[in-house]
Amino acid sequence: MSTKFFFTRLQYESGDWDVDQRMPSNLLNSLVEYTTLKVDTQERIIPLSSDEIFKSPFCYISGHKLVQFTKKERENFKKYVNNGGFVFADDCNHDIDGLFSKSFVRQMEDIFGSQALKKIPNNHEIYKVFFEFEDGPPTTSQELNGWGDDIVHDYLKAIQINDRIGVLFSNKDYGCEWDYDFRNKRWYKIDNTRFGVNIVMYALTS
Repeated sequence: MSTKFFFTRLQYESGDWDVDQRMPSNLLNSLVEYTTLKVDTQERIIPLSSDEIFKSPFCYISGHKLVQFTKKERENFKKYVNNGGFVFADDCNHDIDGLFSKSFVRQMEDIFGSQALKKIPNNHEIYKVFFEFEDGPPTTSQELNGWGDDIVHDYLKAIQINDRIGVLFSNKDYGCEWDYDFRNKRWYKIDNTRFGVNIVMYALTS
């Protein structure tokens, strides 16, 4: 087992899992910059059907297209989350009625039940575990530029297992928001990856 934190991107057979390719290195750079975590700065890509996912402290899944898990993918996803794993799922379409969002939500309902995925309050621990976000999830530029459903989603959804988030689901397209060369971060008035730091720190400490 690695003593360093590592970022796992879940590869799944349906859809397009390989999106926002610079986002992981950018987020990992922020963890190095802001926290005392020991960080492996190389993203790991692990098939959801592989038992290697059970070694991962944090998993990321995203895409634009249909999500239709295979039997083995569904079994692994359920086992990983029920055993204390954390999955951050982010819709690249930033569209509540988009294909990724609707099909991913359907998969969660099939695996965990129709009422499992619920809105989390904007005073949830995830918004204050490291940086403070008083208004809940920060808005992305994708939501403000008329792309997708042209709605600013003022909440995130989650599946909680034993009062702890096991699946965090976003329609806000954070992956695209954080998909730039980390060296360009200095041009941002406020570093927009700070919420990603919160997500990882929550996953590791809650």
